[in-house]
Amino acid sequence: MKKLLTLLALGMSLTVGVAHAADAAAAPTAQQSKMKTCNMDAKDKKGDERKAFMKECLSAKPAAAEAATGTTQQNKMKTCNADAKTKALKGDERKAFMKSCLSNK
Repeated sequence: MKKLLTLLALGMSLTVGVAHAADAAAAPTAQQSKMKTCNMDAKDKKGDERKAFMKECLSAKPAAAEAATGTTQQNKMKTCNADAKTKALKGDERKAFMKSCLSNK
């Protein structure tokens, strides 16, 4: 009986560990997101030009000025919400406005 309980406990702990690892692997890290963005920007470059661009792009730190001006998704959301409130939009009009506002870069 003791062996059965031990095996059951071990099996449960492995299951939880595997589930947690799968969740962590599913979410892209900041570096992975940055790599994706840099790859998209460098698609028309080749050879040494691409290498140099990727090195610069991946090592670049986000500018504090960009975060302050509203380039982050959270700041965009605040700005778009304020604009929608000012325009007194409701329902489908608001939904369409928010969609277009948030998709603008």
